[in-house]
Amino acid sequence: MGWMHTARFLTTAAQLHHLPALDTPEIAFVGRSNAGKSTCINTLTQQKQLAFASKKPGRTQHINLFALGKQGITDAVLADLPGYGYAAVAKMDKLRWQQVMANYLVSRENLTGIVMMCDPRHGLTDLDDILLEVIRPRVEQGLKFLIILTKADKLTRAEQAKALSIARLQAGGGEVKLFSALKKQGVDEVAKLLWDWTHPVESAAAPAPAEPPEDEPEALDE
Repeated sequence: MGWMHTARFLTTAAQLHHLPALDTPEIAFVGRSNAGKSTCINTLTQQKQLAFASKKPGRTQHINLFALGKQGITDAVLADLPGYGYAAVAKMDKLRWQQVMANYLVSRENLTGIVMMCDPRHGLTDLDDILLEVIRPRVEQGLKFLIILTKADKLTRAEQAKALSIARLQAGGGEVKLFSALKKQGVDEVAKLLWDWTHPVESAAAPAPAEPPEDEPEALDE
């Protein structure tokens, strides 16, 4: 999916009202600190430092927007939201950012989909559950939702299958994908899904694979 590789920095904002009003589809990436969000974005876009991963988790406190589109034309936007839940961050900063994120997820008009990062070794946490409750009304109204189980290479096949089953029960109608930046597992699947979210007309118009005629005779043994 070369489309994802066109990602380029658009703007950054510390407050919701500093974000530009856009009419292009926007996909937000959210997740706990250390869940692998920055690594996932950089892997999908094939750019090592597009999404900034702070050496001190929880210190990145801006919403960063990245434009997507070939030939410099923006046809979609990725929003990288700050990681949440890191214990060393001051309580007031946590509360402020929880409010900013909640307001963004509830009120951003061009928001098309939300991608939540989850380390399957730990599962969804209480903070993840709170975020799910915040976005549930919009998901029920048609907002796209995906849980990415990062660092899947650290699990056995049986553990991956179990993590998928649990996450699907918690996704509330959303989709769940296994992902490994190291093994490139799930990269193409996620990239294709995000394309479909932001280009529904083009995806629907794509020709279906040709099927063989129903009455095709079987080959005869010689």
